[in-house]
Amino acid sequence: MVPFSFAGETFVASPEGALHWPAQKALLAADLHLEKASWFARLGQFLPPYDSVATLTALAAVVEATGVEKLYCLGDSFHDRFGCERLPDQARSLLLEMTTKLDWTWILGNHDPGFADHCGGKLVEEIEVAGITLRHEADRSDPRPEMSGHFHPKYRVNIRGRHVSRRCFVASSTKLILPAFGSLTGDSTPPIPKS
Repeated sequence: MVPFSFAGETFVASPEGALHWPAQKALLAADLHLEKASWFARLGQFLPPYDSVATLTALAAVVEATGVEKLYCLGDSFHDRFGCERLPDQARSLLLEMTTKLDWTWILGNHDPGFADHCGGKLVEEIEVAGITLRHEADRSDPRPEMSGHFHPKYRVNIRGRHVSRRCFVASSTKLILPAFGSLTGDSTPPIPKS
């Protein structure tokens, strides 16, 4: 975990792409894209069906490690408005356990309009916490400090002729963009969860 300052607050970035905000006892994660694989499967493009379980297992591990009481999802939490309805039982149980235990806020993104079901928590367009606006997509015209997702930033480097990319955080004096946390969005290969 890497600590840094932004907008007068201290944060700790996790390797998985979540952001711990100790003063608020909060965790922020962007672009979970739950049920992305099942969405693509409906179109005939088959991907490993473990993305939601892998993403939620990783998120639960960061929640456990940080001991947070609040969680802010910065949009595109499901890949489409019916994603929660398609969650497999194991993923639904993991998500409901967290949304019941935590003060959970879903910030709506471009994939989220008209959620049919959001599996607990509360829905907001954006929210301000300690003078920092939390939203899905950065607003260039807003001079206030903000945190967002949407762009799925990655750092790419060539190492001995091999291209390697990893999720990363991108920051300016007033903008902080989180990487995609979702296993099919943040990394190219999702881990297969243990049974």
